[in-house]
Amino acid sequence: MNSQAAQNKSADDLGAFKAELVAVADATNATLDKLLPLVPGPENRVIEAMRYAALDGGKRLRPFLAVASGDLFDVPRARSLRAAAAVEMIHCYSLVHDDLPAMDDDDLRRGRPTVHKKFDEATAILAGDALLTEAFTVLADPATHPDGAVRANLVAELARASGVHGMVGGQMYDLRAAEVNPDDAGLKRLQNMKTGCIIAVACRMGAVLGGASPATVEALGQYGMDMGLAFQIADDVLDVESTAAETGKATGKDAAAGKATFVDRLGLEGAKNLAHSLVKQAGNHLAQFGNKANLLQQAAMFAVTRRN
Repeated sequence: MNSQAAQNKSADDLGAFKAELVAVADATNATLDKLLPLVPGPENRVIEAMRYAALDGGKRLRPFLAVASGDLFDVPRARSLRAAAAVEMIHCYSLVHDDLPAMDDDDLRRGRPTVHKKFDEATAILAGDALLTEAFTVLADPATHPDGAVRANLVAELARASGVHGMVGGQMYDLRAAEVNPDDAGLKRLQNMKTGCIIAVACRMGAVLGGASPATVEALGQYGMDMGLAFQIADDVLDVESTAAETGKATGKDAAAGKATFVDRLGLEGAKNLAHSLVKQAGNHLAQFGNKANLLQQAAMFAVTRRN
């Protein structure tokens, strides 16, 4: 294949990925809308806050990964979209809590007031709590998979990824990073826990739904972990290079807070090079799927080339 043909194929693959990303985002939004119906009574306020947090757009990259991984095993979209919605509920709950004054104290998320600014702090805490618990309700429902053992595996996967040994532990590590002053290996562990685990579990859950072997589930998880670290490094780069108008959230906060990042350790170019190296490494885990994994290959590249 000559260079022009290769460029054309790359452009076609990227276009196909972006179209599918939008399609999965729309389907995820429709699924979340059905899963979070408004109700009469005083408790409706927390549901309004949940919907504000979960239906406010975003790239829906984690749902895409759950669905695209499921597609490798011909998982019906009706099932993979429920898993995707559960992962997104966990992600959105984490953003609601991260934005609170006790955490990152952010006023803007995806170009809109954060949940505690739109509602109030107490409602934001409850909305996050409710999104967290609702995610497991979704996975435990037979509509997600008729086999109870598969549903239990999905619950366990998401619980491990989002708990003290995953996202929550990573957030605690991040809050103490200035005190702990992690070395490069520690910083990688922090980012893997805080960001990588949830991206990886989205990929793993698609494979679990498809009845994949443990080795294949692990391969997709490793793809997601490498991609997740690349994604976080790209976020750190955007925090330096982009504006709030581009990202939809405040920028320059990492440096102001003295947070350890790979941009701080390696410089902008060094961090970008590491992110691209991780993307290549992520792609190696998809070799067994051949061309069937093209969209996942493009997703990894998108993680480091996006502007928001």
